[in-house]
This record gives sequence, C-alpha cells and structure tokens, in this order.
Amino acid sequence: MYDILIILLAYLLGSIPFGLVIARLYGVSDIRSIGSGNIGATNVLRTAGIFPALLVTILDIAKGTLAVIMAGIFGGYLLGDIEYLKLAAGLLAILGHIFPIFLKFKGGKGINTALGVFISLLTIPTLIALVVFIISMVISRYVSLGSILASLSLPVTVFALGILSPDRYHPVYFPVTIIFAILIFFTNRTNIKRLVNGAENKFSFHSKS
Repeated sequence: MYDILIILLAYLLGSIPFGLVIARLYGVSDIRSIGSGNIGATNVLRTAGIFPALLVTILDIAKGTLAVIMAGIFGGYLLGDIEYLKLAAGLLAILGHIFPIFLKFKGGKGINTALGVFISLLTIPTLIALVVFIISMVISRYVSLGSILASLSLPVTVFALGILSPDRYHPVYFPVTIIFAILIFFTNRTNIKRLVNGAENKFSFHSKS
C-alpha cells in the first residue's frame, strides 16, 4: 500500500508545472503560448530571463531527486527490492513532468527531472552524460541535440561500467536507460525535425521578453 502511494505521489510531484508557475510569477501569462511553447527551463530562459530559468531548472531536478529519496526512505513493502521502487518512483516523476495531469498531459521534455532521478541512482553515468550534454551544447549551441546525445550516452556508460564491474549496478538499469533514451527521442521529435531542416533555435542566455 505504501509503495503504491509513493509511486502515485512521485507522479503528482513530477506533474507540478514549475516552468508555467515561475514564468507566470515573472510576468509571462502562459509560457505555452510563447516561444517554443514548452514549459521547460530553456523556454523560460527565452521568455522570462536567466534567474527564473535557473529556478525552474533547480525545481525540476529536485522533483526527480525527491521522488527517489522518498521511495528509498518510506518504501519497500510491496515490491520487495527497494531498487525497483526507487526506479519506479523516479520514472513516474519523469512521466509526470512529460505528461502532467494538471496540464491535460501536455508537459515538458523531462530532461531536468530525469537528471534529478539518475544522479541519485546512477551518479557516475549521469555525470558523464552531463559532460556529454555540456560539450555538445557548447559546440553546437543546440539544447535538444545535447539532450539526445546525453540520453544515448547513459545506457552506453551503464553497459561499459557493468562490464568492468558486474556488481556495480542493478541489472534493471541498462534496459531502463535504453527505454529512457527512446523516450527522450520521442519528446524531442519536433526538435529533431527542426535540426534536420536547420531550423532549430540555438541556445542563448539572452531573454526575448
């Protein structure tokens, strides 16, 4: 019973649209109708400014981290293996961000919430993925490309480290990180089309508001 409640709370936590709320506090009435229409930190940066975007980034990451911590502290009664519950809670937080019940299941890309989840569960692979993201974004200035490459690097790193040290990670993480990479491809499908057509917006610290 506790585990089911934790998973439900993780989804609701992930569904909190911090991008929409913070942008509104900074004068953007509905961020979904401006810029890319996304509720994530990148669109907040473009429409509301650096500080609101930084705040959204921190809060979206915190959603994922808190879901995993909550499962680790209070769960383990139904699924038995606490690792499964922490992963389930983390994934539900990510899905909550992408498909939030409070916004008719139309949310963000899930990258920052996923960062919060996987930095708690797979610290080293996630840090490597973060480095991949930063390098690719600095070179290309495309946030979407950095997100896609980072998501691809996660299962590759988990697999490689698993070969070097078979007991390092729970076996469930490799297939789950593959599914996560596919999910990121799905949430960035319009960005991929724009990248192919050369129409994707490049990252800038300057706000358009």
